[in-house]
Amino acid sequence: MRVVLAEDLYLLRSGLNRLLGSYGFDVVADVESGPQLLDALLQYRPDVAVVDVRLPPSFTDEGLRAALAARREVPGLPVLVLSQHVEQLYARELLADGTGGVGYLLKDRVFDDDHFVDAVRRVADGGTAMDPEVIAGLVTGGSRRAPLAQLTPREREVLEVMAQGRSNAAISTQLHLSSSAVTKYIASIFGKLDLPPSDDDNRRVLAVLAYLRGS
Repeated sequence: MRVVLAEDLYLLRSGLNRLLGSYGFDVVADVESGPQLLDALLQYRPDVAVVDVRLPPSFTDEGLRAALAARREVPGLPVLVLSQHVEQLYARELLADGTGGVGYLLKDRVFDDDHFVDAVRRVADGGTAMDPEVIAGLVTGGSRRAPLAQLTPREREVLEVMAQGRSNAAISTQLHLSSSAVTKYIASIFGKLDLPPSDDDNRRVLAVLAYLRGS
């Protein structure tokens, strides 16, 4: 599985390169700036891009803008964002077209190798890998506040886990709920948010996140 890695801090970039290599990934390019990232993505068209949001030269949104530009040229290019903060605008823009694998992880909340590698693989396979803090930011900061206010605290918990790309079984395990309870909660969430239910985990997550970003 081929990866393009973008991170401006040398030690972190080197560490991620070694980590991914140890799990069998082929890091075809590791870059430190937005322009370098765009060139690498268009040249190599990797299975997944692991991208820091803030890269030189501006240290604002160079990384994400390069990834979004590449996705316009390579529709559905899987992108996993690594950031120090919850950037609501960036997360919503990344999800805007609703195609291809997407992920958004907070650097200081990646606690082990398996968690990170699982996220990379899930995004490469076309799934989602969203940190709960990012989801919470989208839920509380979205423009559709009224429908979201209808959700119970437990329904919000289910929504946050579901938006990470988790199956019903995984939600059941993580929240210590029965399978039937999870099914009922999800049906209630979709009903309150006026979304059609779906058995496709990735499609239903993207549908919820699309709704939360106000499209």
